[in-house]
Formats: sequence, structure tokens, C-alpha cells
Amino acid sequence: MTPTSITPPKRAAELRQLLNQAAHSYYVLDTPTMEDAVYDRLYRELLDLEAQDSSLLTPDSPTQRIGGAPAQGFASVQHRIPLLSLDNAFNVDELTGWYVRLAKLFGHQSNPKTPQPDLSMVGELKIDGNALALSYEHGVLIRAATRGDGANGEEITANVRTIASIPLRLQLEHPPAWLEVRGEAFIPNRTFADINIARGKRGDVAFANPRNACAGTLRQLDPKVVASRQLDFFAYTLHLPDNWQAKAHDPARPMNQWAALQWLQAIGFKVNPNSALLPDLTAVENFFKLWDEDRHQLPYATDGVVVKLNDLQLQETAGFTQKAPRWAIALKYAAEEAPSKLLRLTCQVGRTGAVTPVAEFEAIPLAGTSVSRATLHNANRVSELDLHSGDTIVVRKAGEIIPEVIGVLRELRPAGAQTLKLPHICPECQSDLVREEDEAATRCVNSSCPAILRGTLRHWVSKGALDIDGLGSKLIEQLVNRGLVQSIADLYALEANLLASMDRMGSKSTANLITALQASKSKPWHKQLYGLGIHHVGAVNAKALAKKFPSAATLANVACKAPEQITSVFGVGNEIAQSLQQWFATPANQQLLGKLKQLGISLEANEDELAHDTDQNQRTVSLQGQTFVLTGTLPTLSRSEAQALIEAAGGKVNSSVSKNTSYVVAGVEAGSKLNKAETLEVTVLNQEELLKLLAS
Repeated sequence: MTPTSITPPKRAAELRQLLNQAAHSYYVLDTPTMEDAVYDRLYRELLDLEAQDSSLLTPDSPTQRIGGAPAQGFASVQHRIPLLSLDNAFNVDELTGWYVRLAKLFGHQSNPKTPQPDLSMVGELKIDGNALALSYEHGVLIRAATRGDGANGEEITANVRTIASIPLRLQLEHPPAWLEVRGEAFIPNRTFADINIARGKRGDVAFANPRNACAGTLRQLDPKVVASRQLDFFAYTLHLPDNWQAKAHDPARPMNQWAALQWLQAIGFKVNPNSALLPDLTAVENFFKLWDEDRHQLPYATDGVVVKLNDLQLQETAGFTQKAPRWAIALKYAAEEAPSKLLRLTCQVGRTGAVTPVAEFEAIPLAGTSVSRATLHNANRVSELDLHSGDTIVVRKAGEIIPEVIGVLRELRPAGAQTLKLPHICPECQSDLVREEDEAATRCVNSSCPAILRGTLRHWVSKGALDIDGLGSKLIEQLVNRGLVQSIADLYALEANLLASMDRMGSKSTANLITALQASKSKPWHKQLYGLGIHHVGAVNAKALAKKFPSAATLANVACKAPEQITSVFGVGNEIAQSLQQWFATPANQQLLGKLKQLGISLEANEDELAHDTDQNQRTVSLQGQTFVLTGTLPTLSRSEAQALIEAAGGKVNSSVSKNTSYVVAGVEAGSKLNKAETLEVTVLNQEELLKLLAS
């Protein structure tokens, strides 16, 4: 009971302070100061007080770490300060290049062979978790968000409150009006192992690695599930109001990154104890090498070292590129590699008939996942590797995501091992495979091949084409295997009773699929053209062709009788013209178009599309003949909106950068396309510059 000499509000405040201090000592400092039984009794007392008077309930109460009903979803929120990603370096030479560029910003020579000035830096282990942005107002946590696109993230405050190492109230007597803290949420290795053991006992699928488990946990709609997984958090960056200065009894405002880490620790956060103040580039290299050897002994996953310029004023001077700070870089450790015994060489057949060889090998743990398969791309790659039966191969994760075979340990090759080659017949339909002289791909040319049919159907229903929701790969496979669908047209003849007999198809999902199929008949002509899956005709070229030739009949006539009209379309060359000519001349495809027409699929532009095209043609096309590539996330325009603006002005949007690219439009988290643009000296625009170009 509450002592009679203390009012409930005062007692509640006293309990909050005692319990928060005890939690900080236990979860952050790892030095318990209160017995569990005492903590539980005080916690129950506070809980009772809050139940008796809801006005005593405050956001920083320890009872609010787990509470409330499951969320219905996550709202998108704008970060006060963008949460940018870091540029990567994958070896010491790339680190040196970054250091030289950084020094150049401060007036030093840009020659890597010239002695460089010593810039004080801080090395921090790169935790393999998920970045969070924490917002505090007057010392109280009021919002937590994921990185998202850097400018906006998902608001997950209720989930983050369950992370015991994140303070709900800062240990400051005079906190600033606002404070932003950035850091990494993660699941410790031992906790991760315990979670997977428990999931196995329940019959659930194990998480692949701690990072994926953490990401999935943070997006759980029920905070109680998040709490059960015991996430941890390291803080590494803070942002304060420009005019804020510490008052009595509070730690002084930090002036460098090293002091910032100590400041974060003083106000209640856990920071990584394995950070280091590094006086020069040699110290950075030594720090990196040290942890390359010792990182596997850590209780959490780390995949590199983050190097930051120490002086915060110099950080401000260095500034940012369009996607990352210039004053920091993530130096990544080499992709993990491991040997394994090759078991067999199999093949996959895609919708164009292309046959992709696949190496299947004994399962090995690699970068946090179990790996047993890797694609080998084509016959040339198989030949380059000189694969033999029973070989011991070396596998790595390209970009720590995609498994790839990088070599063979020939000294371990069994005696009498047979050379492995692609088969001469299709593994799906037993037809002869064909390889053109000028192509790397080997293909099945049997249009009735089940694998080609499955791929064709998946392409037709995909988001970029007819976007038929509810017709996934599993259902397509059932329909093809049972002989119920032999072409795109057969999809529209499916009856509700038949669909309801398929696995995992109830009456509601069947009705929704029938509705989606009917709705797809009125999709724009360019989506129908793209959905046909004609070789070399992608979404961009399909849109250009559909604008020039407003129906399948018109396009077929031109393709067969006047192919030069096709190559007159901007961005369309002889390869596409020949592919169209071959496709429309094939009797089976002619029959398909006839069936689709009978089923009510227009295969031509409707009145709205024609009116839109006419309106566009009457405008001045300021970007005629210019090609663009979009990369990263723009502040206010979606990728499709930016593409539509460019195409409306006569430009074309491609997916890859080449020397013929006119402009690259880069937003937050622009990737390798931006790097390639800089290498090829292609002009790079931000959103504002793109809009100015369009306006001109």
C-alpha cells in the first residue's frame, strides 16, 4: 500500500525513478542493484497506483514497456533529420580512397601516394541489426521509427518501448526541448539461438539469421511478441538543438563523436564497448584487422567497422552526398566463403526457355543462413569452372545475399571424376535444347514446355503486367500440372467450382480471383503487350510501342510487313523488331491473340489512352531523344511518378546506366547505379534539378 505520508502522485513518481534506475543498472550497465523480488513488489505497487488513478500513468512509466492492444499497422512518419545509410568500402585500398577524398575537402592533396594529414577518427563495430530513430521531447521518448527510405520510416514506438536498454526518460535534469538518437536494434546470438529452439519445438520455421529475426520482430503488430524476443540496442549518434547548452549537473554538450558516445552513455543509453578513438589511418587499419580476427567471439553479429571523423564541426564542413555522409564509411569484411561437396548439376527453365544451370551441394552455413544451391548463369560459366562430379567447390555470398560458386579445389577432385556439362535435352519436356552462336543462353524452344508455360503465366499475372492478385506460383503450378491451363487464354475460362477444388482455395479467395481476372481485361494496352512476354520487349519498350501502335493488329501488321517503322520508335532497335516479327508470325501466338479477343481482352488502346496520347503529342517534348535512369528514393515523387513525368516530356527511362545515358536521377540510398554514373561521368540530378529540367 502507498504510505499515508506520501501522496499517490509523489509515490508514483518515486517508484518510476527507482524502477527506471534499477532497469538501467540491470540492462545497460550489467550491474544489478535491486533483487528481483524487490523490483517485482515495487512494480506491482506502481501498477496498482496507475490502475486506481489513470492520471498517474506517464509515457516514461516502466509499466508502459509492454502494453496496449496489437497495432493495426504502422504509420509512415517523416524523420526530423534524415536517417541516411553509409557508403561502403570492401578493402583497405577503398578505405584509403575515402580518406584521401575526405582530406581533400579540407585543402589537402588528393594523391593517395602523397602523405596525408592525420585526422582523428572513431571506429565502431558495424552491428548487423536494424537502424532506429528515437525522438525525445523534454527527455521523454515520444516516437521511434525505422530507417525506411531515409526521409520517412515506419512508426514503431510501442514495439521499441519493450527494448529494456532504451530509456523511456533520459537521465538529464534539464533535457533539451527535443533530442534525436540513432542506433542499432539487434538480437544477441544466444537469444537468437533460444528463439529458434523454441520455434522448432512449436513446429515453426527457424529464422535465417539474427538480423532478419530482428527486422521481423520490430514489425510485429503485437508488442508482447516483441518483448518476448528480448531485443537489445546500441546508440551511436545524437542530434541536439543548435542553441542547447547543458545546465548544472548535466553532462556538457559533446563536441566530437568520441565525447558523443560517452554523453549517450551518461544519459542512459548502452553504447558498444568495443569502439575506439583512432588518431590516424594506420590505427583504423589495425582496428579493422583486429576485429576481423575477434568478431566471431562477440555475443552479437557484426559485419564490418564504421569509421567516423571525430570532430563534429569537421563533420558539418564535410557534409553529405545525395545518399550518405562524406565523413563516415562502413568498412565491410570480406564475404564469407566456405567449401562444400558438389552433389549434382541441375537446370531451371524460365519463361523464355532459357536454361539456367544450378549447382546443388552439401548444405553449409554461410553469412547467417544455410545454403545448398547456387545458380551458375549459363554454359559458359559451367565451362569456366571446369566442374566435375564430386568436386569440392568454394561458395560465397555475393553482397552477403546471393550464393555463388567462385571456384573449385581441384586438388581434392576424386579420381575418375566426370566433366559436368549442360544437358542436350530439356529437363521439363525432353525437347532438344538450342544455343544460338551469338547468345550465352541455352534455350528450350518448345512453346508447349510446362516450364515455359508456368513462366509465361507468372509473367502475365505479375504486377507490371496484368497485376492479377491471387494467382500465385503455387496455384499456377497446380493448374499446369493438372493440365487445366495450357495458355494465358485458359485462365479466363476457369470456373469457380474448379478453382475452389485447388489446394488452399476457399470460396472467398476463389471469388476474389474471378473478380481480379475479369478486372484485368480492361488493363491498358501497354500492360497487355508487356504481359505477352515477347522476348526483349520490356515494360518501357512496351509502353513506347503501344503509344505508337495502338493495337495488337496494327503492331502485328507493321512487325511482319514494315519492321522499319518499329525501329523508328525511340529506344527500339533491330533486336526488338526481329523478336516482334518472329512472335507475330508464329501460328500458335496468332491463335492466342484470337482467343484473348474472344474472351473480351481488348489488345488495343481504349478511348482514354488514345486521348491521353493525343494530348501528350500536342505538347512540347523537351526531353525527346534523352534517356534517364532512376535510382534511390526521391523526396516527394515515387519512381513511377518520376518516370511518368519524364516520358510525358518525351524522354525514356531505362533500368541500367551506360555511356549513352543522358541523366541519372538519384535520391536517398542510391546504389551502384550512382557509382557507375560517376565513373562514366553521366550527369546526376536530384529531384529539384529534374523538375527544373522538365519545366525548361
